[in-house]
Amino acid sequence: MKLIHTADWHLGQRFHGQSRHNEHRHFLDWLLETLSAREPDALLIAGDIFDVINPSMAAQSLLYDFLIGAHERLPQLTIVMIAGNHDSGTRIELPAPLLRRLNTHALGRIIWHDSGEPDVDRLIVPLPDRHGTIRAWCLALPFLRPAEVTGRTCDASSQDNEEAPETAGDSYVHGMVRVHEALFEAGIKKRRPGQALIAMSHAHLHGASVSEHSERPIVIGGEESLSASLFPAEIAYVALGHLHKPQRVGSDHIRYSGSPLAMDFSENRYPHQVLDITLEGEHLKEVTALPIPRAVAMHRVGPLTLDDVLDTLAGPDLLDDTPTELPREQWPWLDVRVVLDAPRVDLRPLIERALTNKAVRLVSITTQVSRVQAPHEDHESLDALGPADLFSRTWAREYGDLPPEEVMHDVQTLLQTLLDDEPPEENP
Repeated sequence: MKLIHTADWHLGQRFHGQSRHNEHRHFLDWLLETLSAREPDALLIAGDIFDVINPSMAAQSLLYDFLIGAHERLPQLTIVMIAGNHDSGTRIELPAPLLRRLNTHALGRIIWHDSGEPDVDRLIVPLPDRHGTIRAWCLALPFLRPAEVTGRTCDASSQDNEEAPETAGDSYVHGMVRVHEALFEAGIKKRRPGQALIAMSHAHLHGASVSEHSERPIVIGGEESLSASLFPAEIAYVALGHLHKPQRVGSDHIRYSGSPLAMDFSENRYPHQVLDITLEGEHLKEVTALPIPRAVAMHRVGPLTLDDVLDTLAGPDLLDDTPTELPREQWPWLDVRVVLDAPRVDLRPLIERALTNKAVRLVSITTQVSRVQAPHEDHESLDALGPADLFSRTWAREYGDLPPEEVMHDVQTLLQTLLDDEPPEENP
């Protein structure tokens, strides 16, 4: 049996305020061709389908056009997609009755029984082969927000525990572990000999590499991360979403597929891919990375002195001086980093003049001052600092110490709320 594992599409993302609609459409067209060529039995989309919880109509059209196209080409293909932390679970599930006509299972949230136990049966999806025989089960768990898993009735052993109260992070992790374990237990009971178990989750695992400039801190930094040992030996493959860098965690069968596009210049250094998974009976046989061709290149110049930056931008090594015939939406993105002796109010005009007749989109200019500073007063660009880091440094400057953990927890929660409330961008 063959599966394709992908995640973190972030449809509708605005890159430094500019649309990436063309790049996402290019990826989905490539994925359709890849599905047609490799004819897998299932496609697993492990969350962060959209970039914001209120995606634009253009972003939603990309998703639904892709699902229709995949079903038209491969009617027997089973598609399972879960909500990530960027998604609205309710929005992902809203068209579920219609999507089932396309052999697509959309799972966005946890439902709880009156007994206090999670309804995990609805999260167990059969994966038949092209002949209709169930060869595997997908245990599909969408991203779990603290409000969904904390404050729930626990089992008797935890109720009898008279130790000190859990911290917010511990309580959140405990709730996530509890739901995962309940789902795994139900899946193990359901499967029959010869059938494989596939776990799909949108979560952060201990020891996994994070792209710090493009991945939002989830709630309370790294305190919400889970151990790879959570997944029992009966699980043949773990399809993960959330972290943008493709990687395996602790074992060859526990994988992040990574994002199909570089979400930031910091993610331009590693490959972007989907994973082709081959199962043999109950076990994993092979994992093959399928590189995704890039529709738009990313260039970074610097950090260099201003003179060196201007020479590099005006020279022939960056791009040919002849204006390209390609539409602007296919021009490369450009990030420029300049080392200055003193602030320059004419910096942008100088850089833009050097880029005359260059088919490139300048989206970011970062500066740093080279002169010697007093200890602990090195100048850094605001572009290089995230909101949480900026808050922490300001607090330390004002009060002489780093902010307490509970304060940073509140800051991260507020940032998540603000990001989730971003208005949709209706035009591609």
